[in-house]
Amino acid sequence: MTSSSRPLLNRRLAEFGTTIFAEMSALAVRTGAINLGQGFPDTDGPEEVREAAVRALRDGRGNQYPPGPGIPELRTAIAAHQERRYALAYDPDTEVLVTAGATEAIAAALLALVEPGDEVIALEPYYDSYAACIAMAGGTRVPVTLRPHVGEGASSFRLDLDELRAAVTDRTRLLLLNTPHNPTGTVLNRTELAAIAELAVERDLLVVTDEVYEHLVFDGEHVPLATFPGMRERTVTIGSAGKTFSFTGWKVGWVTAAPALVTAVRSAKQFLTYVSAGPFQYAVAEALALPDTYFTAFREDMRAKRDVLAKGLTEAGFEVFRTAGTYFITTDIRPLGVSDGFAFCRALPERAGVVAIPNAVFYDHRDEGAPFVRFAFCKQTGVLEEAAERLRSAFTR
Repeated sequence: MTSSSRPLLNRRLAEFGTTIFAEMSALAVRTGAINLGQGFPDTDGPEEVREAAVRALRDGRGNQYPPGPGIPELRTAIAAHQERRYALAYDPDTEVLVTAGATEAIAAALLALVEPGDEVIALEPYYDSYAACIAMAGGTRVPVTLRPHVGEGASSFRLDLDELRAAVTDRTRLLLLNTPHNPTGTVLNRTELAAIAELAVERDLLVVTDEVYEHLVFDGEHVPLATFPGMRERTVTIGSAGKTFSFTGWKVGWVTAAPALVTAVRSAKQFLTYVSAGPFQYAVAEALALPDTYFTAFREDMRAKRDVLAKGLTEAGFEVFRTAGTYFITTDIRPLGVSDGFAFCRALPERAGVVAIPNAVFYDHRDEGAPFVRFAFCKQTGVLEEAAERLRSAFTR
């Protein structure tokens, strides 16, 4: 115990305590509730990918430190994936960096590119590590809020481009984007992305794009921001094997960017984990080369699961926002006669035997997110059907 009166925790992290995910997962265990809070699958990914990891372990590939930038096989596979999917050509030796999941990629990018006092614009609500990483870098986060919009017969969250433009100041260094977007399920369209690209070029901004759900787009299409004019040289694109292949515990992510940006991110990354997931890197290299039929089947399976849960939530009385991508559904609880998402989620396991996450934890403007609650549908269909039935029973008696 220190004798100093100074708090032990760095003041930049003082606002970040135990995450809501830990709290709600513990509540799920205590009550025996179905956990639709944290976004991880309850089944493993392709058997051939798992066996590739086993082979690498047995063959002694990756059991010692892999190369700092990642094994050549994986960097080559990532570059090939970007070229095949999006016609984006990256040099695997100078423009690809393997990271310990997307979370480390985000941290390394922000630590490398943001100076104390720089402003970082992020789309609110946002993945909780964004705020912490901006804080660790000494930056100032500037949220631009996605708000509900009714269109084409369904509600979804959309970006106000005028609000985004107005948020940029002379202190803005970087835009931190996430599309497909967690937690709202929004997928930015070509018009929105073109406007963002134009703004970034006009104001000479760097952009970090979190595209980990790129293969889970149900409505519309995923278009990498780096494909727009003037963006390849100023965009750090982040991908992940965990979301696409359902091996979240392997923690294999990556960065693709121009050489100077990759060098900068690697300079920070090398002092975080240095390297990780050696044998799994070989397996992910094989996974990225799976035929298109895998990616199509994966997406359609998740689409069906989305529809099962969305139907159950609608029948239980929630307002359900359209999920165009990711494996999350955001709902509005006000039709149920309540508006405090925190209180609702803390009571939900006892009332309905289901765990969800209050979206307010993803907001700086907590009031904006207060009535919204997120459910994850990356679970077995039977689990989702049981959760839906529990919710219907609890709210339609």
